[in-house]
Amino acid sequence: MSWVVEVDHDLEKMGDASTGMEPLKKKSIYRVPSFIANLNKEVYSPHAVSFGPYHHKEVYSPRAVSFGPYHHGEAHLEPMECHKKRSLLHFLKNRASFPLKLKDILDSFAQVEEELKDSYDSLDPKWQSDSSDKEGFLKLMIIDGCFMLEIFRAAIKTPDDYHSDDPIFSKHGKLNIMPFIKRDMLMLENQLPMLVLDKLLAISKNGDESINELIHKFCNPDSRDIPPPTGKCLHVLDMFRKSLFMKSTATTPMTGTSAGSDASKKDKHRDELIPITRSATELNEAGVRFKRIKKSPSINDISFKGGVLSLPTFVIDDTTKSTFLNMIAFEHCHVSAGHEVASYIWFMDNLIDTSSDVRFLQGKRIVQNLIGSDKGAANLFNTISNDLTIDPESKLGSVNLKMSSYCERRRNRWRANLIHTYFTNPWTLISVVAAGVLFGLTIAQTAYGALQYYQG
Repeated sequence: MSWVVEVDHDLEKMGDASTGMEPLKKKSIYRVPSFIANLNKEVYSPHAVSFGPYHHKEVYSPRAVSFGPYHHGEAHLEPMECHKKRSLLHFLKNRASFPLKLKDILDSFAQVEEELKDSYDSLDPKWQSDSSDKEGFLKLMIIDGCFMLEIFRAAIKTPDDYHSDDPIFSKHGKLNIMPFIKRDMLMLENQLPMLVLDKLLAISKNGDESINELIHKFCNPDSRDIPPPTGKCLHVLDMFRKSLFMKSTATTPMTGTSAGSDASKKDKHRDELIPITRSATELNEAGVRFKRIKKSPSINDISFKGGVLSLPTFVIDDTTKSTFLNMIAFEHCHVSAGHEVASYIWFMDNLIDTSSDVRFLQGKRIVQNLIGSDKGAANLFNTISNDLTIDPESKLGSVNLKMSSYCERRRNRWRANLIHTYFTNPWTLISVVAAGVLFGLTIAQTAYGALQYYQG
């Protein structure tokens, strides 16, 4: 009967639908669920630097540096710890806008310690306040936070308070080390709560520059004419993800009813199966024209109008797989994150089916392939899109539906079938042309014979 009593007690305490949701809303830095991580184990663990507590002496680890508790303490990341400590000293000596002692920072962080811990989905007991090292968690947050801010600044402009031969904070470090740090910084398990960076930035000389601006300049150095997200971001990965949706002045938000009239209208096809987008070469055969959006890298600007599919350039490099899978994992774990990146990758995977699609899109300058092999680029999309689907009520869902309807028009189906059957193979094309010429000559000969007959 104890179970019955327990359930009855829980029923009495049960409130409305929001009961028990508050602790969940505080979470923002997650362990990647095993059923997701097992598909691509190597992309969820930092290889250079760990931030935070999640990777403390675990098998799968960062390549260069850890941030936060999840990856802290792994043997192959230890060499970076001395550079973190140096960055702390430089921050305290050269960055503060007023005389400040480390104890003052520690006391300030102690006031938000529980809030910081609540950000982590799975925190090891060793980081709790009742452990032997009571200041361990706050020490980790401060050191990693200072290091991250120093990395941002050094990437934007080489600092003058480090030696020119510094292994990290120099031109050498910017070219050879920071690309690995950036990759690790965009991993879900390697995040710091944005509150850490906000508090440290507030006491620095450059406190008038928002943390969103610093992160945006670091992650998107070639898109400085595109403003950073202005709303609240949870961590670096969340900020980078939101920067992908920063729209040009002519575009509209990507999800929900604000995505434009096409996304908000009830469509009779919404309850049917989501139409699969044809590959780029198949769409081209059906008469779809492709246009590169020159001024905006935003995926929010993707559109289909008048038979023209407009897309921003997609750069494929060695970090593409890791970065996008970690953003998708965040969308999966964080309920209010949305589904935009997963929808985008689903959409692009349908466009890119084979190496022929990669070559075609490269010709249109919509894809920039920096990994060399066209087949490898196609396989990359086929891999990272596993188990993904598109949000039918998003702007991309509307674009997908429009393209499907366009391709199903009779004349476009006939055109696609004609091109695919007779014009993809040069020998088939030659045969068709030869047959046409022969048919024309036969008609001419027949007409000439008939004319001679009547004239004779």
